[in-house]
Amino acid sequence: MDKITEIYNRLGKKYPEAECELDYGTPFELLVAVILSAQCTDKRVNEVTKELFQTASTPSEFAAMRQEELERLIRSCGFYRNKAKNIISAAKDICLRFGGNVPQSMDELLTLDGVGRKTANVVLAVAFGQPAMPVDTHVFRVSRRLGLTEGKTPEAVESDLVAIVPREMLGKMHHRLIFHGRYCCKAVKPRCDECPLTELCVAFQGEIKNVHR
Repeated sequence: MDKITEIYNRLGKKYPEAECELDYGTPFELLVAVILSAQCTDKRVNEVTKELFQTASTPSEFAAMRQEELERLIRSCGFYRNKAKNIISAAKDICLRFGGNVPQSMDELLTLDGVGRKTANVVLAVAFGQPAMPVDTHVFRVSRRLGLTEGKTPEAVESDLVAIVPREMLGKMHHRLIFHGRYCCKAVKPRCDECPLTELCVAFQGEIKNVHR
């Protein structure tokens, strides 16, 4: 069994529940939640969107909102002014340019304010089931420690992972790497004694001198 499949299977056993932890009902709600999740925990975002989506949940409803009102509703997520501006702008574009539907291609998603590659990849993978590898801080850290990539940017890491992870595994691998980084392979104090991947991990084996990178 190759290293990728072994990692995929072992993480699957450790995190059988690994999936998107953001609460959403539609692709647009997911898009809003992912924009809000920048520099914020999923738990906090879910607390905010529980109320937010009762006030507005569709692109047309968000497009009609005053920025000050949205800022008030999302304030606890941090960077609320910029996030509110981007969400309203994206909602207007979705209404005007995409018939009220969240676009399903990377190129189109990247034209929306507040949407970078990670956000677009999450929407493509989670909302539309497309083979994609969103690279957040956890995926970036864990994949480098495991020796799956030496990429120094999220884009480089994404490119390396897409090249070596089978398409049918990409979505689940993304969530499993996130869970592993969030709950075991932490940035400062990785719980190597709890890790099922130590003999596959170049950082643990000492091939990478600083395990905290």
